[in-house]
Amino acid sequence: MKMPLPKLSKLELQIMEALWMKGPCSVREIQEFFPAKKRPAYTTVQTTVYRMEAKKALRRTRKIATALIFEAAVSREAAERRLIDDLLGLFGGRSRPIMAHLVDSGTLTLDDVREAEQALLKLAEEDRAEEPSEN
Repeated sequence: MKMPLPKLSKLELQIMEALWMKGPCSVREIQEFFPAKKRPAYTTVQTTVYRMEAKKALRRTRKIATALIFEAAVSREAAERRLIDDLLGLFGGRSRPIMAHLVDSGTLTLDDVREAEQALLKLAEEDRAEEPSEN
């Protein structure tokens, strides 16, 4: 049985971004990943990292002298899926309001639509291939 993905706050997602981009890091390296003007305190990052470890979003990989090294235990793709599922949940599972906003804002391109169409066609083909044939 697969464990559900943990829900991540904005700060936790920023910490995950550091780990996804840099690979395994110490708390200090994670903190230094933040822009200097918006850098949270070391203790804030440390506390958040330990909470994320308890949530199983990241894990300790080793210790170098006194520094613990952490790595992401959740992939970027899995975290993105969780966020999108949460967003869809706010709309009762309906994607149309989200799609309308993406179109209105100019975020959704024709290439995105073509790519989505190809993915939907592929899914439909896979579904047809899995249907039991009637003899």
